[in-house]
Amino acid sequence: MSLFISSVFTYDEDAGNYIQAVETADAQALEPATRKAINNFVIGCKQDGIWTAIKASCILAGARTLTGALVPLVGTAPTNVDGLFDSGDYNRKTGLIGDGSTKSLDSNRNNNADPQNSKHVSAYATTVSSVGNACYVGMPAATGSTHLAPTVGNVAILGGRINSASGIGTSAANTAGLVAFNRSTSTGFVARGGGSTTAEVANTSATPASGNILVFDGLAEGLSGARLAFYSIGESLNLALLDARVTDLINAFAVTIP
Repeated sequence: MSLFISSVFTYDEDAGNYIQAVETADAQALEPATRKAINNFVIGCKQDGIWTAIKASCILAGARTLTGALVPLVGTAPTNVDGLFDSGDYNRKTGLIGDGSTKSLDSNRNNNADPQNSKHVSAYATTVSSVGNACYVGMPAATGSTHLAPTVGNVAILGGRINSASGIGTSAANTAGLVAFNRSTSTGFVARGGGSTTAEVANTSATPASGNILVFDGLAEGLSGARLAFYSIGESLNLALLDARVTDLINAFAVTIP
């Protein structure tokens, strides 16, 4: 299937390649306005200087099918672990929902693929996880591992680690929208939730553990029942800028998708 390029509208090359791959997976075209929303997102990330820091990402919304939603925006396609996610778990406007017990994605991005002191992980939750330690994005706990989740003692806030020896609670809110961690120093990381980024949380970095980062999973204590419309993994970037771009994209889907 070839991507139609309008004589009055030019697609960014990366956005156009992604849209074409999604339409091929869906076996049908996206709405012009949905295409434009994706194009605006990619161009916006490039204008903000955050695009190249995104190394693995899926827009888990917008596509007409679950197969299309698992086409990677950047990096390697995720694996639907054991094929447990099905079409009934997917909503074009709000994303993919976990079941909190069995379903997860393997991002196929190794935690050690990014520098020790330059790393971010993010997810856009349209329905938040209400269980502590139920990861949005993460991997098994080990020195140098990464996970982003509601804390055990207070699920209203985010906790976890990013390339460090132990997890820690933050003051970032566990609310609908972008939830994310970013490390740009060896001394700590910042967290984002509820539209705000925290001051740096003291948490010394360690050599990144080897192992793929998972989505809807990470810690043995619990898988997430959240509904996610986006995730990204990669090098350090400005979380506020990412938040604004992803929020605009998901809001645009709410308008453009019937």
